[in-house]
Amino acid sequence: MHDTMNIGQAARASGVSAKMIRHYEQVGLLPAARRTEAGYRQYTEADMHTLRFIRHARDLGFPIAQIAELVGLWQDRQRPSRQVKALAQAHIDALDSKARELLAMKASLQHLVHCCHGDDRPDCPILDTLAAPQAVRAPADGPCGAPPAPDR
Repeated sequence: MHDTMNIGQAARASGVSAKMIRHYEQVGLLPAARRTEAGYRQYTEADMHTLRFIRHARDLGFPIAQIAELVGLWQDRQRPSRQVKALAQAHIDALDSKARELLAMKASLQHLVHCCHGDDRPDCPILDTLAAPQAVRAPADGPCGAPPAPDR
C-alpha cells in the first residue's frame, strides 16, 4: 500500500464509497484530507483505520452521532471502557425498541393481508386502512371486518 492514496483508492481499501468519505469529512467523523497541489485528497493508513472503524460501526447500525462518540472513545486510550459499554447498551436498547415497532407493523400488515380476499372484488381492507382519516393499527388477532384500533 502507498504512503498516501487518492479517494478512489481509499474507497476501495476501506469499503466506504467516495461519496461517504466526503460526507464523513464534512460531518467531522474523519479529519479533512490533505490535498495535493492539484487539490486531490490524500489519505493515510491512519485514515484507512478510521474509515474501517466507521464502516464497522455503520454495519452495526450506529447512527452518525454515536459513531462520532465511538471514534472519540477509540482514539482516547485513557477512556474507561464503561463509557463504550454504555453507548453500545444504549444502541441495543434502541434496536430492541425498533424491533418491537417493526414486529407490530408486521403483525398489523399480516392481519390486513389475511383479511383481504385478494380476488376480483374491489373492497380491500388494506386500502381502507391506509385511507383512514387517522393513523390506525389493525388488530393483530381480531376478526376481519372489525374496525382497526386507533394508533395511540
